[in-house]
Amino acid sequence: MQTNAEIQQVKQRFGIIGDTPELLQAISRAVQIAPIDDADVLITGESGAGKEFFPQIIHAYSVRKHGKYIAVNCGAIPEGTIDSELFGHEKGAFTGAVSSRKGYFEEADGGTIFLDEVGELPLTTQARLLRVLESGEFIRVGSSAVYKTNVRVVAATNLDMLKAISEGRFREDLYYRLNTVHIEVPPLRERPNDIILLFRKFASDFAEKYRMPAIRLTDDARSVLTSYRWPGNVRQLKNIARQVSIYETSREITGEMLIKYLPQYTVGNLPVLRQSVSNEDQQRSNPLLDNERKVIYEAILKMQKELKELREIVNGLMAGKDNTVIETMPRMISHPSGTTTHISYPHDSIHINEPMYSDVESGEVLSNDYEEQPASLEDTERETIRRALARNNGKRKKTALELQISERTLYRKIKEYNLE
Repeated sequence: MQTNAEIQQVKQRFGIIGDTPELLQAISRAVQIAPIDDADVLITGESGAGKEFFPQIIHAYSVRKHGKYIAVNCGAIPEGTIDSELFGHEKGAFTGAVSSRKGYFEEADGGTIFLDEVGELPLTTQARLLRVLESGEFIRVGSSAVYKTNVRVVAATNLDMLKAISEGRFREDLYYRLNTVHIEVPPLRERPNDIILLFRKFASDFAEKYRMPAIRLTDDARSVLTSYRWPGNVRQLKNIARQVSIYETSREITGEMLIKYLPQYTVGNLPVLRQSVSNEDQQRSNPLLDNERKVIYEAILKMQKELKELREIVNGLMAGKDNTVIETMPRMISHPSGTTTHISYPHDSIHINEPMYSDVESGEVLSNDYEEQPASLEDTERETIRRALARNNGKRKKTALELQISERTLYRKIKEYNLE
């Protein structure tokens, strides 16, 4: 175990900010296993949490520190060329291969190769990688000759690897080979004491870069930062600091000013959406999906409230004027988007002595016990989207604007609920 002074030296050298015990433990483990040359390392953690620092630490404190360090983003290389990029190819191996080329494993001989997003590798490439890890041997694309390399592999992923294995997307033998040493990088939301430190550092850097006074946070702004979930982790925090530094004219940032830059990814105030979800499922929930469901759910609640108010108007008229026909009714209703729309009825009048009332937007007739009919959130969501599409004559852009969701979300919901 490294001393506190040694860890602080590493942090200063690589520009790592934070004193959360889990972060310090990850740094300590990286330094500790760096000299063990035959130990491959798997680094896990959410996207944007700072996994890229740890392979650099391992390389710098290993016997390979004078060799090459090559970082490869496996998720950014097309499947058709990944083998060529990693292991090289011979002239004429495929269209465009006008000459032979060394791959990253050959270039990094004697050094360290960092495979970021290793979980995105195709299964065929995973088999090639396993051979390199076990024997140091590989074959260039289009060749039959066996080449040797001596590299240390450090891999990283933000995937649930055990789930990927169970789904057949990742080789189990490769996982255990890579996972000789495991380093877990904590997400930013589990480092509340580090959030303010990081924000101040980023704000100071941007003030120097853009030649402007540094921004300052009020107490409520600091509370906003520490209570936010940070799905994008440190990368998102840095982008927020940049945006606030550039766009805000005042150098004192309040919570109200700051919250404009923070997308609402959680639905903690909507217990209805969480009643049947276990704690484990909540931890695995998709924050983007949660946000979309929140917006749609709020729209549903508002529309149901308006329908209820309309029904109460009709019932009141029924109580005072039985067996009569009401020719004059409110002709406008507000949308969740804040706009108003003329109401169209299936007929020019409503017969009060019938225990029915109309869906004011679509002209559909609903029973008086509408609210008492149980429906799942998905059913209500589907019906709300269907009616919004009908009101807007199938125009998705207008429908998305009315529901206050993105067109991309609407397209997915239409496909999910078979509303084409």
